[in-house]
Amino acid sequence: MLRSSYPTGWLIAVVAFALVAWPQAAEAQQRIGYVDSDDILEQLPEYASIQQELDQLANELEAEIRDRDREVDEMFDEYQSRELLYTQEERERRRQEIVRAEEEVERLREQYFGPDGEFYQQQEQLLRPLQERILEAVEVVADEEGYDFVFDRSGDFLFLYAATQYNLTRQVLIELGIDIEELPDERGR
Repeated sequence: MLRSSYPTGWLIAVVAFALVAWPQAAEAQQRIGYVDSDDILEQLPEYASIQQELDQLANELEAEIRDRDREVDEMFDEYQSRELLYTQEERERRRQEIVRAEEEVERLREQYFGPDGEFYQQQEQLLRPLQERILEAVEVVADEEGYDFVFDRSGDFLFLYAATQYNLTRQVLIELGIDIEELPDERGR
């Protein structure tokens, strides 16, 4: 009885070892690279004009918010200077006007610069074509050079270490038609 269970146990151990070791062997064959999309964007000529347009829009929206803030400040200053002249009802009415005006400024700020605000919608609309071009170029480089995964170093993904040999930023710039001869190398030279 003991003799017949020995080969079965051995076979189970071999199969279990193979199942554990096989994914590790497969991982060793995978290639991982990264790009820095901020560097890539800065090298695209059309990015500068888009950034100027976005800066101008942000300045206009911020100016409107500053104007509204100034109006609220003026309302408050007027209230303070005349507070003693107002009746209790008039004081309460003026305070409520100031609170409503402050709330309106906050709504406007959220409308313009909130997560779904006008500025970010415009930014997404203008940058989407560039981002799609970069993604296509990354895919071409990854396919041609046999990379299984390519991460973006400039996004939320945190690199504690990244060997420069896996940086595909230059290849993606070449794929986008950007002259990289004038660019410093990965070490800043």
